[in-house]
Amino acid sequence: MTFTAIDFETATGHPESACAVGIVTVDDGLIVDEYYTLIQPPFNHYWYHNIQVHGIRPVDTENEKTFDGHFPEIYKRLFGRTVVAHNESFDRNVLSRTMKHYGLYYDELEIADRWECTCRIYRAKGYKPANLKYCCERNSIALNHHEALSDARACAQLYLMR
Repeated sequence: MTFTAIDFETATGHPESACAVGIVTVDDGLIVDEYYTLIQPPFNHYWYHNIQVHGIRPVDTENEKTFDGHFPEIYKRLFGRTVVAHNESFDRNVLSRTMKHYGLYYDELEIADRWECTCRIYRAKGYKPANLKYCCERNSIALNHHEALSDARACAQLYLMR
């Protein structure tokens, strides 16, 4: 079981507005690396609703690097890996659209066009709902929901348990 779990938080409803990322690297079934950073979204602009969800505010990211400044760390954790997310279409879209916004090329990551999705896996197992919070509660996995590293760690644990 070798893979990388990822979770993004966004500042607005636009996918290129990543404001935080959590990445958990698993090799041979063991978590070997965890990475978390805040990211300054374009124009450091936030929507009130998004702040209410994750608690990240413009003051938290005003001195952070934009996505392209964090990309070398993200790249080295994703390149050529199997990538897992709880709602893979959301996180994959955030990554690809944010990369495009900054003139970076998704294909250079050499990862699948569609990732592994723990939401889809647990829905197929009969979980209703299959959201991250419920899946974690049902499996006694600690979760500080909408904190990107906690969400990525929980996703990794769910994927290991599948």
